[in-house]
Amino acid sequence: MNIDGHKLHFHPDVVSKIIAAEKDPSKLQQVPPIYVEISPVGACNHRCTFCAVDYIGYDAHNRLKKEDLISVIEDMGKIGVKSIMFAGEGEPLLHSSMAEIVGAARRSMIDVAFTTNAVPLTKKFVDSALDKISWIKVSLNAGSPSTYSKVHRTREKDFQIVIDNLKYAVKFKKENNLSVKIGVQSILLPENKHEMYDLAKMVRDEIGVDYFVVKPFSQEPSSINTQYIDINYMSDSLRSEEESICSLSNDNFNVEYRSETMLNYHEDSDRRYTTCYSTPIVMAYLMANGDIYGCKDHLLDPKFCYGNILNNSFKEIWHGKKRFDSLSYVLNDLDVSNCRVNCRLDKVNRFLADLIDDKVLHKNFI
Repeated sequence: MNIDGHKLHFHPDVVSKIIAAEKDPSKLQQVPPIYVEISPVGACNHRCTFCAVDYIGYDAHNRLKKEDLISVIEDMGKIGVKSIMFAGEGEPLLHSSMAEIVGAARRSMIDVAFTTNAVPLTKKFVDSALDKISWIKVSLNAGSPSTYSKVHRTREKDFQIVIDNLKYAVKFKKENNLSVKIGVQSILLPENKHEMYDLAKMVRDEIGVDYFVVKPFSQEPSSINTQYIDINYMSDSLRSEEESICSLSNDNFNVEYRSETMLNYHEDSDRRYTTCYSTPIVMAYLMANGDIYGCKDHLLDPKFCYGNILNNSFKEIWHGKKRFDSLSYVLNDLDVSNCRVNCRLDKVNRFLADLIDDKVLHKNFI
């Protein structure tokens, strides 16, 4: 699964173009993104304490119409987009037409995934769409209703709703012999650290999911929430259950305890790469209002916004002047020391920096 790594090495055509470009944006303007994250709705039914996009405001009026989503997805398929994850600044399954939209993506030969809190993971959606999805990752950040309510800032009864919805999805998957991977992800926090082992054991034994991920919090520079800004993943008390949690892995259940990423959270900035080689090249982000961005961690920053799908096609936006200007800015002027630590493309950038910046010694000795 390689959740704590990256998969860019499976796309050597894109890698070779980035290396050959030598920071020339004109050589990269026509390269389609491999992956697009889409936020179908701006609304969310939870207000998680760790939410990175709280500054956007959970606007319930921001909701892409089914017809517009299907149109832009078909356009993405035509220019070579390979995968879409539905997540974003809202809860994607609050969109009433998600099953139809998933079908449109698959007809366009695009792989589909979801990150969701799974409260709206209904039987109707599972029955009609699960066979078309590559993976579903459920954000479940506690092992008890009381802690769940505090971290997700929602009703305690939502905890059992998520458990029941997951059980149905896993049962449906097994009964229909589907290839979809169903997993659970938790952000390790002081409030939930004592429940991670019990949660991992429950999702393995009582629910039967395929994997369980424990990952670190990462402070979004624009986020309103700052209560975890000084969290210390070097602390033994915060990671005391790591060994016991990892021991739960077996042939049918994989634990991805993201230790390396936790350590990177405290890494000195001068040890990291100095150029973001992946933005806006390998991925794009579609907001619930229709705006296209090249980086999820710079939403609302006009330097990273290339246009709106309600006004132009995805191809026009991706090949347009605004993206060209942003590409030039990112490659030549962006100060990555001000960016979010452990961003989604961090491992990709480390990989590309090793190839481009000659940080790896003796690389010709195979």
